[in-house]
Amino acid sequence: MTPSTQRLVAYACLALSMSITGIYVALSKPLVTALPVFLLAWMRFGIAALAMLPWLRKPPDEPPLTPRTRTLLFLESFLGNFLFSICMLYGISMTSAVSAGVVMASIPAVIALMSWAFLRERIGARMWAAAGCAMLGLALLAFSRASPAGTSGPWSNTQWLGNLLVFGAVVCEGFYAVIGKKLTGSLTPKRISALINLWGFALMTPFGLYFALDFNFAGVAPLMWLLLVFYALAASMGAVWLWMTGARHLPASQSGIFTVMLPISAALVGVLALGETLSLMQGLAFAIALLGIALTWNHRPAR
Repeated sequence: MTPSTQRLVAYACLALSMSITGIYVALSKPLVTALPVFLLAWMRFGIAALAMLPWLRKPPDEPPLTPRTRTLLFLESFLGNFLFSICMLYGISMTSAVSAGVVMASIPAVIALMSWAFLRERIGARMWAAAGCAMLGLALLAFSRASPAGTSGPWSNTQWLGNLLVFGAVVCEGFYAVIGKKLTGSLTPKRISALINLWGFALMTPFGLYFALDFNFAGVAPLMWLLLVFYALAASMGAVWLWMTGARHLPASQSGIFTVMLPISAALVGVLALGETLSLMQGLAFAIALLGIALTWNHRPAR
């Protein structure tokens, strides 16, 4: 595979990963109305753990796990799985999928800053411009969704807390991208996906068991169970494997720009499947976010 083809495959994997993530984030909104957040997250990790049992097997050519790698795996799961799930699920229960997309448009800029701070990646002008597109899109969306004084809207009541929690998930996603880049240097994408999911299951088990003890499982509609299975497989398997596959071939700062697909797909699902509204200003904001992706084309890290 030529370097240019390899980059195209990496771009496709990253874009598809974040599109899937945006879809399951939006579809988790009805799930959090049917299941307690901690029980939902625990079952997600449990279902995925069963599906990924074959992925836990160590490849013959993989080096033994070092203490540093084990620490990175734990942090990847604690920040990118455990805290991300709590912040995102509680946040999406207090706000709309479109509003969550507003906040998540800041992910590329957060990842660019973290890759500069923690990985010492040199960020070129085009990458800063791409991150700036994401932030501009965030500002336009926030302006378009702002409510007139004295009326209710996405930033009133508890929705401001929901949006704040979603931003907490954005920070977790930044750490997830940076730590994941480190892990892809020594582990395969499948094994990373399986190991961090197992850690997520272990971390969530005490909370999940507590809520499961007196929960009425028979009261959950069959459609919600199907949605839960999709959520588990998409969140822990598909999206993670695709992200790790693409991220191993690109700088973290460049990979991060593709996270704009997350808010775009989340907002589109909110509009098409959940009956939310998308204004002309929001459409413009998403177009600007896509321009950020275009700016990464054939990008090389600054030297």
